Amino acid sequence: MPSTRTLVLAGITATVSTAALTLSAQAATPPSYQPVAAQCAYPAEVLDLTNWKLTLPTGEDEDPTEITQPELATFSADPWFRVDDTCDAVRFRAAVNGVTTGGSSYPRAELREMTDNGADEAEWSTTEGKHTLTVTEAFMALPKEKPQVVGAQVHGGDDDVTVFRLDGKKLYITDGDDSRHHLVTENYELGTEFEAKFVAQDGEIDVYYNGELETTIEHDGDTNYFKVGAYTQANCDNSDPCAKGNYGEVRISAIEVTHS
Repeated sequence: MPSTRTLVLAGITATVSTAALTLSAQAATPPSYQPVAAQCAYPAEVLDLTNWKLTLPTGEDEDPTEITQPELATFSADPWFRVDDTCDAVRFRAAVNGVTTGGSSYPRAELREMTDNGADEAEWSTTEGKHTLTVTEAFMALPKEKPQVVGAQVHGGDDDVTVFRLDGKKLYITDGDDSRHHLVTENYELGTEFEAKFVAQDGEIDVYYNGELETTIEHDGDTNYFKVGAYTQANCDNSDPCAKGNYGEVRISAIEVTHS
């Protein structure tokens, strides 16, 4: 038999079941809800990769793995190319012992601009039209001993034209072979998100950092294209240990390309 309790309310004496009190208290307690974890399997669910192809630091010597459309739409490769845990960005990683292309001694996990839904390689002129790349990114890790990673670039023919390159804590915009052409900041903290932007027209490339014009590169060429990702500027000859745990990594949450 449930116990009872005597209450005095405004001079009125009443006997109430303690079981009823317990049930009332439970009913008044709001239910708790657990947040639903973000669900996404592929980087293409986070970034529009329609007009890109991917080069990975895996494969055979001087013949790295390349992923093109339509395969890229449902592709991921942990830890080199994967969705961030929060499902709002993509991680690009290249270890110092990774496979390189024939034209470079450094490994990369990097997107290359394409056209026609990924069928053809992009190629445009700095003297015709206007060509813009805007990337929201953050450098997340640097290789040991030679802590240098490229996060976005304008490439022309066989070489880069201008890039965003982190060297330790110093973030530079390059001009051809001048890897320290323009210092953006000397105190970059890993994980700090920023907006990188290239605008190419009239034989010049204006380079912006967080909306502010930083420098203008003179360049007259008609074989240009954009690249974004993690291009680690170190290898086993200059960075130890020579292992997959020694890498550069970039987190990218937005990419936008326009041509007009």
